[in-house]
Amino acid sequence: MQRWPYVISDQEITLRPLRYRDRAIWHQVRRVNAQWLAPWEATRPAIEGDGALPTFYEMVHYYNKEGRDLRSISLAIWLQIDRSEMLIGQITLGGIVFGAYRGAHIGYWIDQRHANRGYASRAVRALTEFAFNELQLHRIEINLRPENAASRKVAEKSGYHYEGVRSRYLHIAGDWRDHLSFVAENPKNFS
Repeated sequence: MQRWPYVISDQEITLRPLRYRDRAIWHQVRRVNAQWLAPWEATRPAIEGDGALPTFYEMVHYYNKEGRDLRSISLAIWLQIDRSEMLIGQITLGGIVFGAYRGAHIGYWIDQRHANRGYASRAVRALTEFAFNELQLHRIEINLRPENAASRKVAEKSGYHYEGVRSRYLHIAGDWRDHLSFVAENPKNFS
């Protein structure tokens, strides 16, 4: 089995952890896509004593620790163009649980300038294959807002099947929002 840092490739896209030196490009891509991502981005409920959001360096440090400990695997999506690479999104296999459950969930975002080209679906399929083959997970969920047709298309194209509604599931855009749950199960039986 691979060890952290995980690098997963699928033709011209590569999934790999963010590095400290990716700070400027990550901030630039996030800034350009702020409005595009706002309706779907998780927010934090106002809870007294809940601190400020982490800096980029704290975020990368946290991602590395979580990846090494196999609790969450957050990877940037890089598009290979000639001999260089361009950051076009991010994908996370989060909430990894082993034992009797052997499951996780996937979340992702894609740069609007690269949307509708199949990159998000390919990233989801590649990370799902990694989770099923390398980590031998049994079940992975993608939970998305009902009005996010593009994300639903990604889940379905990636082989995930609709399972049901999760009421008030995640805090997004300042309130607790319902989500549709899509699931993929490992075709290998690890009984």
